Amino acid sequence: MSAITMQTQVLGHSQAASVETTRPFFSVRDVHAYYGESYIVQGVSLDVRKGEILALLGRNGAGKTSMLRTIARTDDPQMRQGEIWLDGQPIHKMKSFEAARAGIQLVPEDRRIIAGLTVEENIALSKVAPGNGWSLEQIYQSFPRLAERRKQEGVTLSGGEQQMLAIARALARDLKLLLLDEPYEGLAPVIVQEIERILHSIKPLGITTIIVEQNAVAALKLADRAVILDTGEVAFAGTAQEVLDNAELRQEYLAI
Repeated sequence: MSAITMQTQVLGHSQAASVETTRPFFSVRDVHAYYGESYIVQGVSLDVRKGEILALLGRNGAGKTSMLRTIARTDDPQMRQGEIWLDGQPIHKMKSFEAARAGIQLVPEDRRIIAGLTVEENIALSKVAPGNGWSLEQIYQSFPRLAERRKQEGVTLSGGEQQMLAIARALARDLKLLLLDEPYEGLAPVIVQEIERILHSIKPLGITTIIVEQNAVAALKLADRAVILDTGEVAFAGTAQEVLDNAELRQEYLAI
């Protein structure tokens, strides 16, 4: 048994003990999910406290995006076993629109800005859903770039501005858990810093974030805790700083 495996098991045991004393805000319990007959998510369990940022890391094909999509209750992958709980509410039997109403918002890698609509119309469309999301005024205070471009068609924005718009749309709904899939992809460092500022600013509001990001170091510096997936299974769970401090762990599972 490798030192990394032993460390993972010890960390997993200590986390399980802490869960018994303080109920986590968000929990995944022994989740198994498939694309057709392809077994993608293989018994993943994790806990996240309210307001935490969790970095969900791993090499390409490790199951990170599949895990986010399973949490968001999309049609694919299909979850065949396990439980998902948010703020004491079972999510695992919900459809995607029901999970969204319960407070889970997925910002996919392609951002899915709606063509033909302005920035403001893209945000307003999210406000149609029930809930107590941010007002336009609150969004524009936190996203001044979007305020400047409110009448511009959303798909004509830069990549970084589209990412801000995608996050703003999530905040316009009654958001409890924000799922971000590769939010830094192709963005300039100054824009990455702006997005990090926004994510830090929503932590005190109790919004919990799970971030999947190939730029593992940037994600770890942002996050409180980290879970590393390897071929659909949890290889490590602990603090983000533990990953930053463990060169052997980073090399084996993240190649950094």
